[in-house]
Amino acid sequence: MSESGKLRELPAVHDVVERISAPGIPRHLLVAETRRALDDARRETRSGGSNGLSIETRVERAVGALIAPSLRRVINATGVVLHTNLGRAPLGTQSIHSGYSNLEYDLSSGRRGKRDVHTSALLERLLGASGIVVNNNAAAIYLALNELAAAHEVVVSRGELIEIGDGFRIPDIMQRSGAILREVGTTNRTRIGDYRGAITERTRLLLRVHPSNFRIEGFTARPALAELAALGRERGIPVYEDLGSGCIVDLRPFGVDEPLVSDSLQAGANLVSFSGDKLLGGPQAGILAGDPEIIARLRRNPMFRALRVDKMIYHALEATLRNVLLERWEEVPALRMIRQNAAEIRARAERLVATLEGIKAEIVPGESVIGGGATPEQSIPTWLIAIACAHEDAAQKRLRARHSPVVARAEEKRLLFDLRTVLPDEEAELAAALQALS
Repeated sequence: MSESGKLRELPAVHDVVERISAPGIPRHLLVAETRRALDDARRETRSGGSNGLSIETRVERAVGALIAPSLRRVINATGVVLHTNLGRAPLGTQSIHSGYSNLEYDLSSGRRGKRDVHTSALLERLLGASGIVVNNNAAAIYLALNELAAAHEVVVSRGELIEIGDGFRIPDIMQRSGAILREVGTTNRTRIGDYRGAITERTRLLLRVHPSNFRIEGFTARPALAELAALGRERGIPVYEDLGSGCIVDLRPFGVDEPLVSDSLQAGANLVSFSGDKLLGGPQAGILAGDPEIIARLRRNPMFRALRVDKMIYHALEATLRNVLLERWEEVPALRMIRQNAAEIRARAERLVATLEGIKAEIVPGESVIGGGATPEQSIPTWLIAIACAHEDAAQKRLRARHSPVVARAEEKRLLFDLRTVLPDEEAELAAALQALS
């Protein structure tokens, strides 16, 4: 049939709408989706192709996609604790308040309050310093540079001009903030004398950036933070350290060697910033903590309002900070996962494999990683459930298509499942997904 003939055969909008049974769907939405489907079919016809679906089926699928939530719970069996594509730190059980809340209302005085009161006391107890919250760590860096050094110089080592992720680079953020970059040292070696020699009357900030997502080894040098802080005090210039991952709890006994936020403050940093959804184990947020007068300045900056977080983030962050303060590790999934030892994971894997029928599964040693741009070249011993699979791509697609999608690793014709990052109440669903592979 000719192109014109195929186009004439396409149904009218009202005919399609009448044939579709979609209770509860507004008619105007059905009409709009039908027109969209017809436009797609016309373009396919003119280009010489077709997906073979009727217009009714196209509309029903489109409406179904609009009805179903796009953001879904995913079972992470990769062993990557802070999986950036899966939302970084998994959140614990949340009970978001329905209706109104006292987000910016002081219940004791009956007057307007400040929303950061919900986290400030907890941050002060955890870090021994004042703190505020913005929507992510890039925003925290931007706010700090804009307030403390706009139109003035910020001294930073060349070895710390990192890319945070997805193309966001420290020099670009500095430029947008209005601060002027003053590079010192070399990629691999920067000395305290380099900072001292770079200070002029235009210098307003000494910046130190923790290279969370990479390591430079070999012939390297950089001054201790205490040295930099001493120089800052000598010259009357604040020292700001961006810690990125933001480790509040000492995780070295569990194989994760990251600098502690409290150590940086005790070493003399006037301001630190870090992420809420990495090693803290909370929701996406950028946390700034340090000298009270600096925090007060940041809070007065007009951009603080543009970068502030909403009530749902405060709710989740407050719960996380309280659980960390009270050492309720089981209530912070990311910290619970990191603290779990390999023997415990092997026992869980053995119990799960014992429930499978007709599937040849092995339990093999492996490594979990922290992920999320944190702790490069550091891993944690684990045990993996390995299932032989000739067509890994097809099998992984089937796993992702489940009601509770499963994301796993593939390696050498095997699917690998690491229970470190699988929540205990997800094990039955994971077992069902594995059983369905037979």
